[in-house]
Amino acid sequence: MSVGVSLKSDLCTNDGTIRDAIWRRYIGDDWAAFDQLPAAIRRRLGVHAYDTWSVNALILWRHYRGLHPTTEKAQRALLRYLDFCERLERRAFADCYAQQHGDVLPHLAAGVTVLRYEVATSRRCAA
Repeated sequence: MSVGVSLKSDLCTNDGTIRDAIWRRYIGDDWAAFDQLPAAIRRRLGVHAYDTWSVNALILWRHYRGLHPTTEKAQRALLRYLDFCERLERRAFADCYAQQHGDVLPHLAAGVTVLRYEVATSRRCAA
């Protein structure tokens, strides 16, 4: 199944962040786009601090796949880029919060990291 791509406009959303000021969101079937991504990319999107917009991720995946000679290199490059984007978003949100509230974003002030889920491994209990 192919996902058509166009710019999203007049999107009804509950996103109260400034993401629309720093990113462009493309429309399409988010679930179909998500399903077309490699498992490693899907796992990373699942633990991203913010909604990664699956259609955008699929566009990026197609771009990176065309740039790199192997799927593995394309995946590593895209994973690095997603990490970079997340850092950019966190910085933009922190700057906006500081401007609006005159203080450091509580998450950053606390010095905590983004919560990530570890891949479950099967463990047997000793009897």
